[in-house]
Amino acid sequence: METDKVTLAMTGASGMPYGLRLLELLLDAGESVHLLISSPARLVLEQETDLRLPNRPLEIQAIFEQRFGSRPGQLQVFGKEDWSAPIASGSAASRAMVVCPCTSGTLASIAAGASRNLIERAADVVLKERRQLILVPREMPYSALHLENMLKLARIGVVIMPPNPGFYHRPKTVQDLVDFVVARILDHLNIPHELVPRWGSDAHD
Repeated sequence: METDKVTLAMTGASGMPYGLRLLELLLDAGESVHLLISSPARLVLEQETDLRLPNRPLEIQAIFEQRFGSRPGQLQVFGKEDWSAPIASGSAASRAMVVCPCTSGTLASIAAGASRNLIERAADVVLKERRQLILVPREMPYSALHLENMLKLARIGVVIMPPNPGFYHRPKTVQDLVDFVVARILDHLNIPHELVPRWGSDAHD
C-alpha cells in the first residue's frame, strides 16, 4: 500500500551525506521509499559526494538501486512536476515524510502551504492528512523568519530536527557524526537501528 511508504525529499541545502545515509538505511530496513530530489540538491550532491545524478527520475532510481542494492519496486523516484505521483494526493499519502536536508526556502514554502512543486505538495498532503512530517533544516545562523516558520510548523506537529550531532558517543569520524543525526530521524520514524549507543548504555563506559 502507498500509505505504508516513507517519502524522502532532498533539497539544495548542505548536508547531503545525511540524506544519502538515511536513504540507505531506510532501504536496508526494508522500507518502501518515494524519493524526491530537487535540481539544487543534485548540484550540492555533486559538490559534497561522489555522485553526479542525471535529470531523469528513472535514471536516478537505477543509480540508487545499484548503489544500495534495493529490491525491485522498493524505491520510486519522482520528478518535481510529476503531479500524477501518488504522493500528490491525500488518498495515497505516505505514512511519513522527511525533508533531509531542508533548505530555509523549502521550510518557508511548506509553512505557507505553497505547493509549487511536488516536494511542497507532498509535504502539504502529509500535513492535511495528519501524517508525520520531519524537517532537517541545515542553516546557520537562523534568522527570525526561519525561527518563526519553524515555530509555526512545530505548533501543528511537524518535527523540526536540525542536524546537530551529540558527542557523548565519542565520534571518531565524520560518518559517526552523520550516523548520530540519522539515528535520531530513524527513532522518530520508529525504525529499529544500532547506529549509535543509547545514552546511559554500557557502550559509553
